[in-house]
Amino acid sequence: MLSAIVTAGGIPQPGEPLYPLTQGKPKALLEIAGKPMIQWILDALDNAQEIDRVVLVGLKKENGFTSQKLSACIDNQEDMLANIRAGVIKVRELNPQMHHVVIVSSDIPALSGEMVDWLVRTTMKSDEDVYYTVIAREVMEKKYPESKRSYTRLKDIEVCGGDINVIRTMTATSNDKMWKKIIDSRKNVFKQAALVGYDTLLLLLLRMITLEQAVKIVAPRLDVTGRAILSPYAEMGMDIDKPHQFAIVEADLRARQTMGDTGEIPA
Repeated sequence: MLSAIVTAGGIPQPGEPLYPLTQGKPKALLEIAGKPMIQWILDALDNAQEIDRVVLVGLKKENGFTSQKLSACIDNQEDMLANIRAGVIKVRELNPQMHHVVIVSSDIPALSGEMVDWLVRTTMKSDEDVYYTVIAREVMEKKYPESKRSYTRLKDIEVCGGDINVIRTMTATSNDKMWKKIIDSRKNVFKQAALVGYDTLLLLLLRMITLEQAVKIVAPRLDVTGRAILSPYAEMGMDIDKPHQFAIVEADLRARQTMGDTGEIPA
């Protein structure tokens, strides 16, 4: 079993797409399909057999959510890296033997316990520093055809990133400079190029390397071991950044409530 860290520190600002819905309140507290977004995440983790406890970063217990596994709430730090590190430090305080943790964004409310269990069981078949979840374009567009995600084109596949990943605890609390570069480069192609190398970026742009080859090139340059985890669940990458994405996910959750469906792919 692993522990989970939920990052919930984001507050949309005036001018940002979700501000008309949140009006200065934390994004994680935005109500969707009858309950706050964060409650959907906590319910999924409570239902996951492979999660033993939850550490929440960015919200306080007074915000009104509930969770059987919630072990600690930590104040929002100065940035995403600091939030993750603070969460990992708390997990290690609670269980010094915890070797890996699941990092979950609070804005993927369609997540379910079965999906979390699949990820933990899949990743723990090996022993890497970082497991990065990706979703194939056809999987995302079959489930959410109007989602308008951004995709990375590789030789063998087009993928978008997931918002639930697994990292080694010691990796998350070391090499701050490297982690800050990774986080700062997430939405800047020039910073990404400097980070992974212009030769690798060129191969990506020309679609001359596969997903596996890309991981083998990039991971050593970041001084980590890693695997890309190709998820069959679009829900893992369906984060809510814009009003149309909110509407899509809310409709999905409403349908799930009506049909009593968990959204799972049959075994």
